[in-house]
Amino acid sequence: MTGKQRVIALGFFDGVHIGHSALLLRTLELARARGFIPSVITFDTSPKSLVSGKPTSLINSAEDRAGLIHRLFSIDDVIFLHFDRNTSRMPWEEFVLRLHEDFGAKHLVAGHDFRFGRHGLGTAELLSEKCRKLMIGCDIIPEVTHKGRTSSSTLIRSLLLEGSIEEANEYLGHPHVLTDFVRFGYRLGRTLGTPTINMRFSDGVLLPAFGVYATRVYLDSGLVRLGVTNIGTRPTVSGGDSAVTAETHILDFQGNLYGHTVRLEFYSLLRPELKFSSVDELKDRILLDCDAVRRYFN
Repeated sequence: MTGKQRVIALGFFDGVHIGHSALLLRTLELARARGFIPSVITFDTSPKSLVSGKPTSLINSAEDRAGLIHRLFSIDDVIFLHFDRNTSRMPWEEFVLRLHEDFGAKHLVAGHDFRFGRHGLGTAELLSEKCRKLMIGCDIIPEVTHKGRTSSSTLIRSLLLEGSIEEANEYLGHPHVLTDFVRFGYRLGRTLGTPTINMRFSDGVLLPAFGVYATRVYLDSGLVRLGVTNIGTRPTVSGGDSAVTAETHILDFQGNLYGHTVRLEFYSLLRPELKFSSVDELKDRILLDCDAVRRYFN
């Protein structure tokens, strides 16, 4: 048995939304009161995708989930278990025993709709019963609603795909986040006087609807700037045939960021992605977008 004693939050935590927040805050509260380590145990890949055989686009990468949990809740102990066929066949009772014996669980916290174990037979109610038998604590968090709707990763995905970024952020409880490293692009922005950084993100991570967004840009140097971020295929430059990317002009910044890690926070959809008749028209519109971003944040 591990020497560490933990209060463990259970779930996939895609998006780390307001429903997850209630669960994580309870985990933190219990751990602090009892002198245990506040922890999260989750999976590296989506169980739903493997079990159903249909890929599920995720709101965040695993790294972004861990980053959000750390920044928003000061929980550093985020443990990713690998989810594969063997994991999916594990009986739910065995999973709870492993949490207790291998990870030092003294208290478990889960959502009301938590399902786990082979065929999803493990439920929140069964989890509570098993914890009582093992003489460890268990809290089940009821559903969290906002404006009469249950906060869920599924709802937030649909809002992001619609470009309803401000409403999605209400259910997230924080700005939508995407993090990746800067890649080489067309470099057209340099010639226009509006240099941009190009990002593509991990396979399986959902991108918001095509369009131009007001963003905050967090550089790995610690610098924070405002940004104009275009999600799409850059039809003026590529004819719309290129891969989908996030291309960001960072306001009040000069420097080479190739290979650096950058975090984008999305705040508002300014306009749809457009194809302009010339690169000069594109440049003029980017400058107008910059003014719109400044107005939004002011």
